[in-house]
Amino acid sequence: MSEDLPLVLLVDDERAVRTALAQTLDLAGFEVRTASALIEAMDHVSEGFPGAVISDVRMPGRDGFELMARIRALDADLPVVLLTGHGDIPMAVRAMGAGAYDFLEKPCPPAQLVDVARRACEKRRLVLENRRLRAALAGADPAARLIGGSEAAERLRARVRTLAATPADLLVTGETGTGKELAARVLHDLRHPGAPFVAVNCALLTAEQAQPVLFGGAGQEGAARRAEGGTLFLDEIGSMPPAQQPALLRLVEAREIQRPGGTEACTLSVIAATNADPQALVGSGALRADLFFRLDVGRLEVPPLRARAEDIPMLYRHFCEEAATRFARPVPPPEPGEMAALLARPWPGNLRELRNVAERRVLGLGEAPAPEEEPGLAGQVNRIERTLIAEALRSAGGSVAEACELLALPRKTLYDKLKRHGLQPELFRGEADAG
Repeated sequence: MSEDLPLVLLVDDERAVRTALAQTLDLAGFEVRTASALIEAMDHVSEGFPGAVISDVRMPGRDGFELMARIRALDADLPVVLLTGHGDIPMAVRAMGAGAYDFLEKPCPPAQLVDVARRACEKRRLVLENRRLRAALAGADPAARLIGGSEAAERLRARVRTLAATPADLLVTGETGTGKELAARVLHDLRHPGAPFVAVNCALLTAEQAQPVLFGGAGQEGAARRAEGGTLFLDEIGSMPPAQQPALLRLVEAREIQRPGGTEACTLSVIAATNADPQALVGSGALRADLFFRLDVGRLEVPPLRARAEDIPMLYRHFCEEAATRFARPVPPPEPGEMAALLARPWPGNLRELRNVAERRVLGLGEAPAPEEEPGLAGQVNRIERTLIAEALRSAGGSVAEACELLALPRKTLYDKLKRHGLQPELFRGEADAG
């Protein structure tokens, strides 16, 4: 199968009909394989068949319903479209009840045939991609859970593997919603498979809560003790109450838990995370310098979603599949312009925001995608370019000179693009400080 063409297996015992339908699909950009009967068709189908099946119902001997039953027994997620010239309402009900993806009557309008075939192939592609992701997640490499095919995702996985091979305490940095805790869990699974991973959100701790939550007291076992042999993950380390930072430093330096009655030795790894600049936290006094330097032996920077925009389609489909499983809902078919709209968004909330959009889509609560201003690849490229320029202007507070540096563009080129995209730099003034 060509990697670029959706695949259809077309089954019909009438040669003329088979040829005409195959030509229609071929002209629409499909790779088409044909068969005239059930036995011949099953020679083409196997578990993991990377396409859809369109079959006539009424064929000599074994009909389309039997073919569909054979296919579903082999792979229940393989879409089968049934086609007949003698269709009626009871047959359509029977077809859909038996698991048919769709039901078409001959003569079928070419546009309808192509539309159904395209949707069936897209559904199949999503199913197979989700299977690959699940297989990777269940495999021996925990780093595969950091999903993405971009260079940024590859670098992230490589860095995680490198850091996991060391015993050093680590600092994970990145914007809100980028997946810092997931990265920490992957690090933990590579270092301490099967051992406890205990996460504490320091931003939720008051000065009174920090001691018992982290180190225990009054019959309460603290997070550090529960993480024995594994990893203690401290999220939003810059929000740790200052009064408890010396005890935390003692834990990191000497692997000792300080309690009112004395100290206890412990064995664990410490991974801390922050969405702020750690140097700025030290400068403001929110984070002790000695604690920062002890945690910053190894650092992992998790990139924002806008730095790996090519991963958005894969991540979005993964989140849709997750949501469909959790809510017992079907994965909705893609809508025209949906992916282009997703690629054009700036995603300030990163993966968390993308996951929320996917969940709303599965629940039927999402907004319909905006109509494409310009169709095809050129339109998508223009929308992405506009988004990147707007993001640069926002970061530069509306300064064209700074935006030119960020985008590595000559000033005249940027002005031409600003005019073409209808962007006004003055509207972005002050946004860098506000963000």
